[in-house]
Amino acid sequence: MPKKLLITEKPSVAMEFAKALKINTTRKDGYLESEEWIITWCVGHLVTMSYPEKYDENLKIWRLDTLPFMPKEYKYEIIPAVEKQFNIVKSLLQRQDVAEIYNAGDSGREGEYIQRLVFMMAHPNPSAQIKRVWIDSQTEEEILRGIKEAKSQSEYDSLSDAAYLRAKEDYLIGINFSRLLSIIYSRRIARELQQDRVSISVGRVMTCVLGMVVEREREIRNFVKTKYYKVIGEFGDEGNSFKAEWKVTEKSKMLNSPKLYNESGFKKEDEAKAFIEYLKDKKAIIEEVKKSKQKENAPLLFNLAEIQNECTKNFKIKPDETLEIIQNLYEKKLVTYPRTDARVLSTAVAKEISKNLNGIAKNYKDEEVQGYIKKMVDEKYSTNLTKTKYVNDSKITDHYAIIPTGQGYENYEKLPQLHKDVYKIIVKRFLSIFYPPAEFNKIAINVNIENEILSTSGKVCLKKGYLEILKTKNSNQKEDEIENSLEILNTLKKGQEIAILNFETKDSETSPPSRYNSGSIILAMENAGKLIEDEELREQIKGAGIGTSATRAEIIKKLEKIKYIEINSKTQIITPTKFGETIYDVVRNSMPDMLNPKLTASWEKGLDMVAKKEIPQTVFMEKLEKYIQSKFDKLVIKM
Repeated sequence: MPKKLLITEKPSVAMEFAKALKINTTRKDGYLESEEWIITWCVGHLVTMSYPEKYDENLKIWRLDTLPFMPKEYKYEIIPAVEKQFNIVKSLLQRQDVAEIYNAGDSGREGEYIQRLVFMMAHPNPSAQIKRVWIDSQTEEEILRGIKEAKSQSEYDSLSDAAYLRAKEDYLIGINFSRLLSIIYSRRIARELQQDRVSISVGRVMTCVLGMVVEREREIRNFVKTKYYKVIGEFGDEGNSFKAEWKVTEKSKMLNSPKLYNESGFKKEDEAKAFIEYLKDKKAIIEEVKKSKQKENAPLLFNLAEIQNECTKNFKIKPDETLEIIQNLYEKKLVTYPRTDARVLSTAVAKEISKNLNGIAKNYKDEEVQGYIKKMVDEKYSTNLTKTKYVNDSKITDHYAIIPTGQGYENYEKLPQLHKDVYKIIVKRFLSIFYPPAEFNKIAINVNIENEILSTSGKVCLKKGYLEILKTKNSNQKEDEIENSLEILNTLKKGQEIAILNFETKDSETSPPSRYNSGSIILAMENAGKLIEDEELREQIKGAGIGTSATRAEIIKKLEKIKYIEINSKTQIITPTKFGETIYDVVRNSMPDMLNPKLTASWEKGLDMVAKKEIPQTVFMEKLEKYIQSKFDKLVIKM
């Protein structure tokens, strides 16, 4: 009888597929087999790219005359530690009784790469049909759907091309420029750092992120606080007054005055007090009263970068730990696929969303969450998301946002507490999108004193809506904003004269930017396109960012491992080391575009274009090799 062979990325995933397919058989050495199915697994990467010395033994020594290294044909090898499992998978792929092969690797670019390398090295039975299983969660229903709807693997060839190119790009840039810069600068750096020897490690994404960290640190280090003075007026009657802040306007006598530090502050306190003297005996008129109702919807759902940032803030854990936790929740069927950049759902998923909600309602034994669901039912909140901002097929590439499946609760109680806490955050964000918007009353007042305008506003929450679940601090309230009672402002009418009770100066000072923490740097990497000044290019690479959701945490981990950055274990605050700053200076002086998000994000965009079949892989490779050669030519001339 012809067999069906299914290959997953790791053993635990293989077991879930076996359960879904109702395969009851004893586990053999490295695989499972029943009458119809054989299920085996990789253990992460089984195959890797060979180092230059495997092409030529002489390339083991770093010499300028052997660079740049750009082979025409790339060599790959089996990773020694997992050679046994590779040989098991290879023997199964070559079996003559295997008629269908199901690639059930991780449903993303890197997952595709892991499996394609194995197929390339193992030479599967040529008469077998190879199919690709693509799933969004590991629930039994989704696994069976993925197998049933599996497409020919050839439909994913462009994704595979992009994966191979990504690996070649990182390999060529990392090996060539790490060797070149080490040859040129390592002795000098070793002397500066008082070390015997150092080697320089640079990378397409890694070096750019190091640049972000060092530049932020130097901005903070060089920041000089500047004090300035605001003018605050108090108006109304004793016991029934409000305060308003002066800002310069086009009709103000202070417009373009050298005495001002900014639009709302004076450089010197005595100048602010002199201005108060000018104002205090004049007539004050209510020039404008704006009343409005504001609605604020729940934020979009989590993608990986957002949940990594949230977990750093809430639990002070690193992004790679967050990914590990959510990967575990995914493998335990509790949440959908974690390595996603999308923050919305697909139309198809939105139509079936009641299944997720019903599963949470019936099986998630959390008193707080059950209270939120009870309110949804009692208040008859709509679960129809189709015409909301939370559903948008155009903003989904491989996978939709991370949401609870409503399943997997048989695994829940055995989870560590931190895993349960992360799961609850995902559930609460998910439930919040079904709640109505928060509603606010807002009044904005402008007081006119001979064309000098003082402004204030008041805001009150009428309906909490989604804030009942997320209980977020109102982000609209600035720290130095004047708070007034809405009742007082409500009594004011446009055109009325108002008594001036008092004026005062308020000290303010400029503040430096915040250091990145291990969560906010992930968001900064995702949104790196915003750092690009060229508007056309910024739009062109929109959504590309630096790295991918699957790789960003590993980049941070590597920077810490090679001692370019330090991460405070308690606060997760990131600072560069002296070594990291030295490397930054070397790169800035030799090849500064490596520090620019524009370069990294544009390469990422190119890979995306290959995956979407917008450009052939040959075009990408030609541009890459040309870039490397031109950089070498310029750097060698400088020597």
